[in-house]
Formats: sequence, C-alpha cells, structure tokens
Amino acid sequence: MSEASPDFRLVYRSLSGAPAEHSFPCNPDGEVDLDQLDDRSRNNYFFARAMVGRAMKPPMVERAGRAPRIKGRISA
Repeated sequence: MSEASPDFRLVYRSLSGAPAEHSFPCNPDGEVDLDQLDDRSRNNYFFARAMVGRAMKPPMVERAGRAPRIKGRISA
C-alpha cells in the first residue's frame, strides 16, 4: 500500500442527505493506513465502513480541487 497523501481523502456520506460525513486520509486508490489513525478516527472509520448501505453511502475518493470519484472506478 502506498502512503496516504494529504491530497486525498476517503469520504463516507450519509444516505439520508444529512450533512454528516466521515473522511479519512488515504492514497489515490482509497486505501486508509489504519496505523496512522488515532483511536477515535480508527473507530469512526470502522463504524462508517460497517454502515455502508444502512446509514452511509459507499465511500468516494476525493482530491483537492477535483470532482470526487467512486472508489475503484477511474474517472475520465
């Protein structure tokens, strides 16, 4: 896994449209280095990941200054 970059973040947004979201530093492939997260952030990451399809949308990789893309898909 390549290192997380400050230019990328993995974002989980609420299914309900509420402004709640969780975001975590990641590499361009959307991989989060769990060892670099503090305990609270790591717990929030596991919560968001577990709630996909229930309360959260699938995560998206975002890069500063660019439109988000769905994890695992290459944007044009």
